[in-house]
Amino acid sequence: MFQRYSLGFAFLAPAIVIVVLFFLAPVVLTVFFAFTNMSTSTGIRGGEYLLTQSSLHELSAQGVSEQTLTALKDSSYNVDEVGLSRFAEAQGQATANEFKKLHDGAVFGNKREIDRALKELSVNKIRSTRDRKAAADFFKVSVMDERIDTEEEFRAVLISSNIAAEEHDSLTAEAYTGWTWTIQNMKLLFSLDSSYRYAINTVFYVILTLGFNIGFGLFLAISTFYLPGKIASTFRTVWFLPRILPPVLYVLMWKWFTWDTGFIATVTSYFGIAPRNWMLDTAANAWVSVVLINGFVGASLGMILFSSAIKAIPSSMLYASEVDGANRWQQIRYIIIPQLSWPILFTTSYQTLSLLTSFEYILLATEGGPGRATEVWALAAYHTALNNYGGNLQYGFGAAYALVLVVIGIAASLLYLKFFNFKELVTKPRIEQ
Repeated sequence: MFQRYSLGFAFLAPAIVIVVLFFLAPVVLTVFFAFTNMSTSTGIRGGEYLLTQSSLHELSAQGVSEQTLTALKDSSYNVDEVGLSRFAEAQGQATANEFKKLHDGAVFGNKREIDRALKELSVNKIRSTRDRKAAADFFKVSVMDERIDTEEEFRAVLISSNIAAEEHDSLTAEAYTGWTWTIQNMKLLFSLDSSYRYAINTVFYVILTLGFNIGFGLFLAISTFYLPGKIASTFRTVWFLPRILPPVLYVLMWKWFTWDTGFIATVTSYFGIAPRNWMLDTAANAWVSVVLINGFVGASLGMILFSSAIKAIPSSMLYASEVDGANRWQQIRYIIIPQLSWPILFTTSYQTLSLLTSFEYILLATEGGPGRATEVWALAAYHTALNNYGGNLQYGFGAAYALVLVVIGIAASLLYLKFFNFKELVTKPRIEQ
């Protein structure tokens, strides 16, 4: 059996690899990232342990005792081998040996005390005050602002700093700079008012643009069907330009069209209307621009698909309807549109999923503005994960946005298949049964 299908499997192998790499793997990685706190600050690898002043504020809010916080802030100065080694590199081995002979193993509570001890050097005096203060730092022992590689080493430092054992876990969790598993992304996503605003924007954008795509694409296909062949081909080519133009060039033409020094502003200025940016001056204008920019791109695809489907309708049906006295509108309503159920299903499903996840035209045209008025869900995911204004790229939180889109896309696909009765569409014609 394997030999029988081996050639087929061999042909399918590249396709399977592509599906796994470019379709399945991104979904799996999105789920993976969505349940982590990965960001620019954590990186995507394991992290270190670091306590800073901002960490102390967080720990105070978490209920860590003032005694512990004070102990973390305080530093001690221990004369040990590590400090002496650093001291020898800066001041010479002879100076280090003399200091070791005087204070080996000593612990000083503050910088003033160890500075006083350094002044006791008689043979190898450190005459510069600045050098002496710098030398004192070689013996500084503090958990604050010190990067520690492993959890074991960090906990050991906490023990040596006399931090209460019951607070080691909270301190360790706060100090860890790497990523961890979490469901906070999902909680945060559904607690933010902005998330609901992006969701409403997305629904508004998809419904309007999809309606334009299907309706205008259908209109172009039907209207060109009744034109002579060469003229129809010319019209289809012109309307297909938005699809084949690079998005940057296409949006740049729209900007030239709507700029305050562009075509519309120039024409309206002859009627005494002050120049303005017709794309970004109001939220309504921005939405009109976004829908039209995306709508013309989608309509061109629909036009091609619907035109091909209309040509596949047997001409005998149209001739018979004309013999029966049907006019153009009756042909369209009772013959053409019913025959386009499957192309409309495909185009609707494809365009819905495409509009849910695509944002490049909005990014180029309005970048979500003015004032986030045209920020849709997919664009919010991009801004959060890869290009936010604060500079801290939140990979995990952005993936949580994307994961919601994946779930909605799957649900929408199933809904469309049910609504358009997919099983009936793919059944064999009764004449072949």
